[in-house]
Amino acid sequence: MPTKQPGKRTARITPVTTGTKRRAAIEKRQRAVTLVTGGTGFLGSHLVRQLTEEGAKDIRVMATSIPDWLVDLGVETFAGSITSAEDNKRAVEGISEIYHLAGKVSREREDAREMYDVHVEGTRLLCDAAKAAGVKTIVLASTSGTIAVTKDGEVVPDETYPVPLDIISRWPYYASKAYQEMAALERFQGKGLRLVIMNPSLLLGPGDDRLSSTKLILDFMGRKIGAVPTGGVSFVDARDAARTFRVAMKKGRHGERYLLGAANWTFSKFFGRLERLTKVSAPKFALPSRIAITGANLLDSFFKQWDLASPVEPGAIEMAQYFWYLNCLKASRDLNFKPRDPGETLHDTVAYLRENFLGSNAFGK
Repeated sequence: MPTKQPGKRTARITPVTTGTKRRAAIEKRQRAVTLVTGGTGFLGSHLVRQLTEEGAKDIRVMATSIPDWLVDLGVETFAGSITSAEDNKRAVEGISEIYHLAGKVSREREDAREMYDVHVEGTRLLCDAAKAAGVKTIVLASTSGTIAVTKDGEVVPDETYPVPLDIISRWPYYASKAYQEMAALERFQGKGLRLVIMNPSLLLGPGDDRLSSTKLILDFMGRKIGAVPTGGVSFVDARDAARTFRVAMKKGRHGERYLLGAANWTFSKFFGRLERLTKVSAPKFALPSRIAITGANLLDSFFKQWDLASPVEPGAIEMAQYFWYLNCLKASRDLNFKPRDPGETLHDTVAYLRENFLGSNAFGK
């Protein structure tokens, strides 16, 4: 896995007007039958690598920029934006199946418009282009947070649980992902078409060079978490999620959602396991949720008033007071979802963060 985001090499598909180069470009585009959007992200990089390791050569990856490691895999690359109708139209040419993983992860409310554009408008554009181009199957990467979040943790939701809009509307990321699912179901309908929605929980494991999911672990290792949240977390290894996405492309049922999670733990248990792995002491006390959220909001407002970077993320603190537990029996039954031991996932996550962000000697071996 790369230790940091490598230099970028643009490999955009562009018209070639004459000669051998044009014929080669056309032949290459005709070979690609699988499109992966967002193939350079945490989950996407694992998915693309797994596909190529199995010998797949007919892959096209669409991303906003193309890193060297992706070019070196020998797959076809396309530098484009999911929010561009023209880029979507060109990306789906000759494609029969799509893994749609393109997205933006942010807890900041000021990013709400961008997340809506990427998740909702971008998905509409992709679905319209795919339908017009004769694409048969789309596997959509959503999140368990569109369904599996409760206030008390007594109920462990499955795919039949009603969308808790009263809760997720607090956070633009999860709200935009819920509307993304609705947009995809609305746009990609018709005879012979299949849309499968995948809802993984918090993605952990090695390879998250953008810290899109594993920042919580890094913050713990950096002693930036001062109290134990009162809620609970579910997580799954990104490698296991990628493998299950591949099964979903073959076996997933149209219009169905599939929750993916390896463990449902209180934050107290989660931090206790991290303490044993990292030798970093876990927080010893918990603040009532109302006090924690109010304090975080006040501190954040103070720092922003002085145009300084805030040491806290009020949105993250508020989320951690809820329970993100889930029931993944459906994915186990239909997609042969068999996650590895959660202890292995935490171990590999910590090892990756030590090596790539803290130095291999951080907090001991």
